Amino acid sequence: MAMKIPFIHHKQPQEALQIPGDGTPEHVAIIMDGNGRWAQKRGMTRAAGHKEGMSTVVKIVRAAVQSKVNILTLYTFSTENWKRPKAEVETILRLPKQFMKTYLPELIANNVRIEVIGDMGKLPIYTREAVQYAMDRTRKNDGLQLNFALNYGSRHEILRAMKEMLGDLQNEKLSLDDLDEQHFSSYLDTGGLKDPDLLIRTGGEKRLSNFLLWQLAYTEFWFSDVLWPDFSEQEFLQALDEYRQRKRRYGGI
Repeated sequence: MAMKIPFIHHKQPQEALQIPGDGTPEHVAIIMDGNGRWAQKRGMTRAAGHKEGMSTVVKIVRAAVQSKVNILTLYTFSTENWKRPKAEVETILRLPKQFMKTYLPELIANNVRIEVIGDMGKLPIYTREAVQYAMDRTRKNDGLQLNFALNYGSRHEILRAMKEMLGDLQNEKLSLDDLDEQHFSSYLDTGGLKDPDLLIRTGGEKRLSNFLLWQLAYTEFWFSDVLWPDFSEQEFLQALDEYRQRKRRYGGI
């Protein structure tokens, strides 16, 4: 029997999060780009690159925990990725089960809580079951929140949020006088979470690729030419250090 978990909303209060005291970003988002190119350069299948990228995820999660980052959001599978070859898509969507089987005990030991953003309803049952199991097992953890963006697309998210908000307006659960940016944000998949402070993109590309378009309005960007499987803890820490040197003005002076 298929589970029905089409959308995940995060409503926990931001005040509960521990704020790093040394300028470390509270919320880091990463576009993990370059798995396929990494494999092709080595004469391997693109699927092999995605599998290799799993070990990089674990290394970066460890570094985030040690750096006291509160939230780490990883762009895992986009709504546009369905256009890729069927075999590659299937490989990517089977990775959560492999990942959790191998690394979930370590994540639990490190007090990591796993969440998902995106439209889960269209994903295969084996992907949803693996993710739901991980969320259930880590529900009570209060350390790093690890968000996997699965079948996620920001335009889709914003459109869905607008439809839900308009429904609440029509049903008089919400008035126009109540509506502001913060209220609208609560309808997004990331509702209740702080917007990312830092976005990292690997693989040499310099675009957002339909990722967290609303949430990244004032986020600091850090781009790396390194392909994701080769991205190291040291480079992650370098991105954090550079973030600490920047002055965020939010439109001021």
